[in-house]
Amino acid sequence: MKEYDFYIVPTPIGNLGDITARAVEVLKSVDLIACEDMRVTQKLLNHFDIKTKCISYHKFNEKERIDKFLELLNEGKKIALVSDAGTPLFCDPGAVIVKELRKNNFSITALAGANAVVTFLSQISREAEDFTFVGFLPKSQAQIENILRKNKTTDLVFYDSPNRILNTLEIISDVRHNPQVALGRELTKIFEEIVIDSCDNVINHFKTNPMKGEIVAMVFRDDTTSDEIDLDEKINILKSKNFKAKEISTILSSLYNLNKNEVYKKIIDEFC
Repeated sequence: MKEYDFYIVPTPIGNLGDITARAVEVLKSVDLIACEDMRVTQKLLNHFDIKTKCISYHKFNEKERIDKFLELLNEGKKIALVSDAGTPLFCDPGAVIVKELRKNNFSITALAGANAVVTFLSQISREAEDFTFVGFLPKSQAQIENILRKNKTTDLVFYDSPNRILNTLEIISDVRHNPQVALGRELTKIFEEIVIDSCDNVINHFKTNPMKGEIVAMVFRDDTTSDEIDLDEKINILKSKNFKAKEISTILSSLYNLNKNEVYKKIIDEFC
């Protein structure tokens, strides 16, 4: 097997049996494992009798660790990067060190393995292959609304936490008019659950079935026509130029032979 300086190693997102034989081999063979939380990673290493030393590497010390890693790699040491669960660089640390290592011409490889988005989407029937993954949604309602409007024509996939998801779903229902959504929790674990329904029905389901653990969710694309999609885009452009709702409805109704009152109502209902 070809040797590399730096290995990006996915770890199970729940079921420890999902780790690959190659991942175990690499974690045993390297000189150091960089991990988010050493307590979490140590449980995995103990389970597979891996004795390799760990060093903390998380979002608060990414830049601080660069010199240390470069020093070790220049000495000929091999390093593996893991996150607490899943694949590093997917909403987890790693981008900073990978960028620096490529600048310094160190060899890097990534192993195939567990990823919550792929595990989730492989259970969801979709109309098309394309989708948009935005990681964790921002905390601001206005920012969430903006993301939802920008991604009406593609399946929108995101992570969320149990204490936020009901509020997120209510925003989605309001902005996208109760669309079809899919929600997955406890993936690969005993209590794994995938729910696919209208947004309001999913809200009602989880109001009576409290959630635990990280959540992956998807808002299905709108079944809108290209004309409707173009209209949304034109409204957004005019709004960005600080035109008021009445001005926008007048402009668009004149240019595209649309009903002025209907355009105005659309602006007020969906964009204000």
